[in-house]
Amino acid sequence: MRYLASFLFTLLCIASVTAQAGNVDLATVPPRQHVQLTIYNSEDLTLVRETRVVTFKQGVNPLQFSWANTLIDPTSVELRFPDAAADLDVLDTTFPHDKAQSLYWNVQSSSDQEALLEISYFTSGIDWRADYLAIADEANAQLALTSFVRVNNQSGEDYENAQVRLVVGTINLVEKIAELARMPAGRLQELERDQFNDLRQRAAKMLMSQGAAAPAPAMEVTSAKTVEKESLSEYFIYTIEGTESIPNGWAKRLRSFAAEAVPFNEQYRYRPREYGDQLVRMLLLRNDEESGLGTTPLPDGEVRIFRRNGRGGLSYLTQQTIPYIPIGDRLELNLGHDPEVLFELVKLRAVRDQIWLRQRGANIYRRLDEPGVQIDFGGEVAGWDEHIFYSQRIRNFHDRPIDVEVRRSYNGDVVFRSELDASRHDFNTVQFSTQVPARTQLDLLHEVVTRQGYNSQQNQVEIVQEAVQLP
Repeated sequence: MRYLASFLFTLLCIASVTAQAGNVDLATVPPRQHVQLTIYNSEDLTLVRETRVVTFKQGVNPLQFSWANTLIDPTSVELRFPDAAADLDVLDTTFPHDKAQSLYWNVQSSSDQEALLEISYFTSGIDWRADYLAIADEANAQLALTSFVRVNNQSGEDYENAQVRLVVGTINLVEKIAELARMPAGRLQELERDQFNDLRQRAAKMLMSQGAAAPAPAMEVTSAKTVEKESLSEYFIYTIEGTESIPNGWAKRLRSFAAEAVPFNEQYRYRPREYGDQLVRMLLLRNDEESGLGTTPLPDGEVRIFRRNGRGGLSYLTQQTIPYIPIGDRLELNLGHDPEVLFELVKLRAVRDQIWLRQRGANIYRRLDEPGVQIDFGGEVAGWDEHIFYSQRIRNFHDRPIDVEVRRSYNGDVVFRSELDASRHDFNTVQFSTQVPARTQLDLLHEVVTRQGYNSQQNQVEIVQEAVQLP
């Protein structure tokens, strides 16, 4: 049911008729011919363009526009005539004090005629979000990825047979359009003229220069909806095929794309800063052409992940939120803990050496193993090296080998010694990778040397690649 009070566009009835102007009573409400919605999520902002065919009489024709019970931004309402040959001019725009959410236009027409007019404005309350369905094959080599978009209309206005365009990108405005839409008409008059014009012009320049005109009539589409993508500077616009009716208070789910054979890699990761103190299973794929993707960025949204179980069904793996993925970037899906892979750090031995003593009452230091050093129990230990020997034990109970990446952070002046092909991820984090064969236990031996007190010279990890011998 249409909200009768939410939107009004009508030619005003003229009580007095003058022969010179030729005005007559015009009481019909012209229906929309076409409407286009361009939805920007980042600022709760939607650009609406709509066209109507209106009968004008020669002379001045008053038009009224009303936005009661909607979130339309009154400062953004524009009227234009696409056909320059119609010879129509907007003489003035008035915000009547006695009608809070309406405005009047006086349009000068050179003749009696029917003409197409276009109204554009910004509104809040319309948003969209993406969600994805990922189904991995039994061999853990490829997955089918389907993307959907869900459009939600809480603007207070029904939009019937609308062309829907969805913008991926970020917009930064000094004011929220939603706040302006809720502002009383009297409050709008209090805005400084420069502030008003700056906001309006910046928003209009950003949005309307990128928006196409409202669409021409289209034939009814009976096949599945598709989404056309268009690159505009740092923005991408998804244009949904055909038209959709989106009533106020409703949401619609539309398919964006489907990629049937997206290759991916499986990796097990230990990264406490990102995933907590556990080994997690990751599916890694790229948003590029080689993967059957890469035509547009992937909007942030929810992804549900399944795996074919070999019996004609699907096994649910997980659901997670993914961030915005630019073209060429990697999409990382976290499947969480895998009970068939056990991961533990085993402490094998600990020793101390390189012990330094500080002479009582003086800043004189001597190493304990130097010849002639007398142990003075009244003195103090000033520094030492602490050696701890570990085994990073990984047990793989799968019938396939797995790739494992480990990141561990160490505070202080540290030496990481191992035959592992390790590297520094940052100044105090060591990273190494390995492959664990099917149904195998792998022990990765390494030594961590921490220089304490007088021995400490820096706050970073030094990596030494050599064999480790237990003392």
